[in-house]
Amino acid sequence: MKPTPAIDAFWKRFLKSHGISKHPCPVVFYFCDNRHDADTCAALVVAGIKQATAPSKWWFDKHKEALPLIGEYSVITNWSGEPQAVIQTTAVMVVPFGQVDAAFAYAEGEGDRSLAEWQRVHRSYYAREIGCNESKITDEFKVVCHRFRCIFSD
Repeated sequence: MKPTPAIDAFWKRFLKSHGISKHPCPVVFYFCDNRHDADTCAALVVAGIKQATAPSKWWFDKHKEALPLIGEYSVITNWSGEPQAVIQTTAVMVVPFGQVDAAFAYAEGEGDRSLAEWQRVHRSYYAREIGCNESKITDEFKVVCHRFRCIFSD
């Protein structure tokens, strides 16, 4: 997502509040593939509950995007593109779907925060993303386990 005037203003407020004189606007994104989930996840980040996300490695490869790096900032928006939070990456690991653990599922902060719920929701999401049957999302399917902390919100 490209920065908008609202995102630029939000980013400048973050920089000022943290005493950073100049830093280019980072990657801007929203979570999920629908309004309800994107808006819910943004609110969970602001509340400090959601501290992780797990995009597919397939997505990064398809879009020729670099994986997040520890220490990098990102701006989180809601579905409408309104800035909600600045996060900072604390850890990134590429792991097979079947090796995502309960602690990571809990850190994602969604639903009942259980591993079973995480697997159900993410298997469905990845299948929609790729356009395949859920059975194609095997335990070997690569997932980018991205941990972060919310460091700014209005």
